[in-house]
Amino acid sequence: MPDFLPFAGLRYRDGEDLNPLCAPPYDVIDIDEREALASRSPHNAVRLILPTGDDPYANAARDLTDWQANGLLARDPTPRFYGYRMHYSDENGGSRITTGVIGALVLPRAAGEGDVLPHERTLPKAKSDRLALLRATRANLDPIWGLTASNGLAEPLANATDLKTCVDEDGVHHVISAIDDSSAIDLVRSIVGSAPLVLADGHHRFETAIAYRDERAQAGSSVKGDEAVMCLVVELDERELWVQPIHRLFTGTPPADELRDRLRPSFTIVEAGRNDAESIQALERSIQDGNSVGLVERDRIARLIPVANELSSVQAKLDPAVRDVPSAWFEGLTATVFEGAQPAYQNDAQTVATHVNSGGADTAILLPPVTVEQIRTAALARVRMPQKTSFFAPKPRTGMVFRSNTGQ
Repeated sequence: MPDFLPFAGLRYRDGEDLNPLCAPPYDVIDIDEREALASRSPHNAVRLILPTGDDPYANAARDLTDWQANGLLARDPTPRFYGYRMHYSDENGGSRITTGVIGALVLPRAAGEGDVLPHERTLPKAKSDRLALLRATRANLDPIWGLTASNGLAEPLANATDLKTCVDEDGVHHVISAIDDSSAIDLVRSIVGSAPLVLADGHHRFETAIAYRDERAQAGSSVKGDEAVMCLVVELDERELWVQPIHRLFTGTPPADELRDRLRPSFTIVEAGRNDAESIQALERSIQDGNSVGLVERDRIARLIPVANELSSVQAKLDPAVRDVPSAWFEGLTATVFEGAQPAYQNDAQTVATHVNSGGADTAILLPPVTVEQIRTAALARVRMPQKTSFFAPKPRTGMVFRSNTGQ
């Protein structure tokens, strides 16, 4: 079963306002946002997770070292778990709280082995970038996200001591707290260790951490901290999780009419209006049942409904655990349609539509979100969905705590 350990985190010193210092995870930050975050403070965490310059990874390592040397970052005196809460409003305006625990998750021998269960495939380029950063900094700069099928995490969190708060651009309130009591630490370890852990977010960083541990071992330079990766664990429960879709943008596709001709053997194309905010919102609602997807072009949009016999043929080739996952059957139905096009990923449909409308992408596909139950089923069956299938929101803030690989 998963082994989850406390660690002595690196944190911004007491008295520092975290609002100008924290950032979203690296993979949801575009170029403009990166610059905006960096301009907030010379010590914003984005400088570590998305470094720039002629030798960006060395620059990140230098910044991390300098910030510790000048006292901006300090290591907590003893290992502990960190409680983490996110207070937010969902798409319906409902008040929600996601609660979890940050600790050091001991890595399995290989991804997909043991009781840490990935649920998505990964992209090689993203892993090579994160590996270069980990080699340089020897630190976990933002937590991956795991979901435990156990329950009871509220109990050890009950007496946690709040340490720091910040508010992100979407108005989400983030709170980190200290779990120092030995009985509470033992209880967290027992709860997380009692059931398999499903990876929700951070598949690339997870596989990167395994690769880094292995290369350090082969080089004979391992230290204790290499055996684990910083992880936020949340209960695998609909009440704790808000899963959004991730849409596909494509560059290098054929002209719109030709692309539609390629799609027609597999889909019925139902016109859905112009590419404007109101029509995009209506298209999003129309695909929520998971039985269709949206097509976004510069001047028009449409709903793509799979042709029944084509869909059945593709689903018959899929593992039962993912047959009803839209990203999986869509990938099968369009195996050759988007051949040669360059994909990009974005979770917000309005942003996708604006990007296509402005010529930033040739076309896009809007996908419905997967369910918590689909994620659970795929992970427990050890079947991976296509990369970038689920988007868990809100995202934990980078900079609330770091974990150095030079020790626990």
